[in-house]
Amino acid sequence: MPDDKVEIENVNTPGRTVWVNRAKYVVMRGALLAVLPGKAPGLKVADAKEALLPNLPDDLFPEGKTAGWWLKAVQLDLEAKGVIKRARLKPVHLFRHEPI
Repeated sequence: MPDDKVEIENVNTPGRTVWVNRAKYVVMRGALLAVLPGKAPGLKVADAKEALLPNLPDDLFPEGKTAGWWLKAVQLDLEAKGVIKRARLKPVHLFRHEPI
């Protein structure tokens, strides 16, 4: 695969991967991890999106367009990798998983 792509997973479909734009993935991953607290209960996904939107560069996410899709893709990938976790709350709350 070209250098401009990265392979991501989905916690909801183990074993299945897709290739996505590396630059957008890296920026969204950094933005999401920067706003998520390190312990439960974490942030609601909508609150995480609101917090990270101002940090996204306009060249990759003009006016925040497609940010919701990228947030979900990165969220599911990071959950599959154990980097972030869901708190047992509704709606979904996310937090960084920091192993002991």
